[in-house]
Amino acid sequence: MSLKPTNLFYMKNLFFILLAALLITSCQPKSIVTNGSPADFKISRGTNIAHWLSQSDRLGAERDSFFQEKDIIAIKNLGFDHVRLPIDEMQMWGENGTRHEDAFKLMTNCLDWCQKHQLKVIVDLHILRSHHFNAAVKPLWTDPKEQDKFYKLWVDLSSALIKYPVSDVAYELMNEPVADDPEQWNNLVAHAMKTLRSLEPDRIIVIGSNMWQSARTFDVLKVPKDKNIILSFHFYEPFLLTHYHASWTGLKNYTGPVHYPGALLTKAEFDTLSPDQQDITKDFVGEEWNIEKLEKMMTLPVQKAKDLGLQIYCGEYGVIENAPEADKIRWFNDMTTVFNRNNIASANWNYKSDQFGLIKGDGSKRETIIQAILKK
Repeated sequence: MSLKPTNLFYMKNLFFILLAALLITSCQPKSIVTNGSPADFKISRGTNIAHWLSQSDRLGAERDSFFQEKDIIAIKNLGFDHVRLPIDEMQMWGENGTRHEDAFKLMTNCLDWCQKHQLKVIVDLHILRSHHFNAAVKPLWTDPKEQDKFYKLWVDLSSALIKYPVSDVAYELMNEPVADDPEQWNNLVAHAMKTLRSLEPDRIIVIGSNMWQSARTFDVLKVPKDKNIILSFHFYEPFLLTHYHASWTGLKNYTGPVHYPGALLTKAEFDTLSPDQQDITKDFVGEEWNIEKLEKMMTLPVQKAKDLGLQIYCGEYGVIENAPEADKIRWFNDMTTVFNRNNIASANWNYKSDQFGLIKGDGSKRETIIQAILKK
């Protein structure tokens, strides 16, 4: 059957239209094609990159050399699938909100290294000038100007990080909120989410609970209706073990026994302590700890995540180096077992330090802890 001239004209035009559409599609910017899906932000075991862009006095060359691409390669080779990257307002911005470009460069370098070596990243706004989790006064909760500043920090962070695929990078609103009234934190979360969602509708946002991100406070956490949220808690229980002889706590002068599992400190042991040591440990005497108790303490966050269809995440946990080695390893093994049973993603505190680190200051590895954390 022969085609009429009019039909031939339309067929030729259709061909050129289809060809043009194909060329346009193939020339789309890579950021659109590779932006990924929030459903692809899957995490299991990670580690915190502490004392670099957060809680550190290092600057200049010392800060630059503390954490480098070789560390990301080492983390990947150990078997981790993500890092949590704490950043402090004081490290990243001046008091007037101007960026410290050198710190932003280090942050984006880390994200680039993670992309290159296929590690996911959670960027955690850790400490604010208006909020330190252990400070007596926290203006963030009472000063509207500080709250507005908090939202603006996230607007600026988003402008720097929006180029990274939602499948690779997530944001954690704030580390360990400590508000006298849980509604203060709930309101801040609601406004911050609204601000970020106007900029990035699909970015995974990590939200923790009030009072140092405690598992105990999940019943008063109001979670926005949003499918792209990960719920986060921190776990440092029992404190006598995890912060044994920690210099910044009330346990700094305690040098007596501690055990896990079983009784942390028996009555018989307590009776042999000096009066000052007894005063430090009186609240821990006879406390029984085991894997069942650890798991029960995580019930609230695990159940809340299940009810809302969200992922649950233990963004910090660990035991200080000073603690007895055998008890420490048993605790880590039990924690990993609980995580595996309940599908809890986790990141230990932390990667590199002489206190909680997997890597000591001299570069040596704490092999038994690494094995306990990564066991299947």
